Amino acid sequence: MTRSHWCALALLPYLACTAFGACNRSGGTRSDAPRIALVLKTLNSPFFNDMQRGAQEAATRLGVDLVVQAAEREIDVERQMQIVENLLQTNIKALCLTPSGSREIVPAVVKANRAGIPVIIVDTKLDPAAAQQAGAKVLSFVGSDNYEGGRIAARFIVEQSHGQARVAILEGIPGHDTGDQRLRGFRDGIRDAPGVTIVASQTANWERDQGFNVFQNMLQAHPDIDTLFSCNDVMALGAVEAIRAARKTGSIRVVGFDAIDDARKAIAEGTMAASVAQSPSEMGRIAVENAMHALRSEPVPPEATVRIELVTKGK
Repeated sequence: MTRSHWCALALLPYLACTAFGACNRSGGTRSDAPRIALVLKTLNSPFFNDMQRGAQEAATRLGVDLVVQAAEREIDVERQMQIVENLLQTNIKALCLTPSGSREIVPAVVKANRAGIPVIIVDTKLDPAAAQQAGAKVLSFVGSDNYEGGRIAARFIVEQSHGQARVAILEGIPGHDTGDQRLRGFRDGIRDAPGVTIVASQTANWERDQGFNVFQNMLQAHPDIDTLFSCNDVMALGAVEAIRAARKTGSIRVVGFDAIDDARKAIAEGTMAASVAQSPSEMGRIAVENAMHALRSEPVPPEATVRIELVTKGK
């Protein structure tokens, strides 16, 4: 066999995997180990990388064959639906899913229900009306209180600004429960502070490059912006780059959400003021544990809420 033929054969497993989304398999599992799928929004995010690590640690401890897959981009709901539908044909015993679209993913959940596969929803809840209308059943939800996280960010901004701020908001994907709850919590949190004014609010679809472009445009339209609330850190870090390009570093208070490593570094350096920390690793761990409880016919709590806290410099 020539070297080129050997290399081509060696790449086959990788090509088969990437044909329907990013994927990963836990190694060293028994052939009779229960196969559980974890479908994330993307693997191009530190938040979901942490969630995968927590899930993998639980899977290794519990003897689970964990299959992790995700679309390339977080906004690619159609791709995520394809991944779920493909996995339903591969003898998985349970599905842990972080929906890229709270409404759009409901039909895939219904297909899992019809196949008798328990569904654990992680991080982002299904749209209640869409789920009820379609008859989608979820065994358990694992996530944080995103509404309260938005309120925590709002309280910090009100306190730090002494009730006087001109605020821009980078929103998540419209109609996406996670971002919608953070946005609603933030707006409710500043309601009693009339001096805190929202001058611009627009989606950047959870992405860093869009965070840069959208906030750059906001600064041009509203040069008096002195505060930014970003519904995730990835967009916030893009905005930090836009602030640097506008030579306004230090003059705009930036508050993010997720407290990923790069955001924590930015807080330490003073280019971000704060971020609301979640526990994605804990979410992944609990999701796999709940899936195993279901497979063992053990009780599963309908909802598991993980802690949130505000990360600031020195805290």
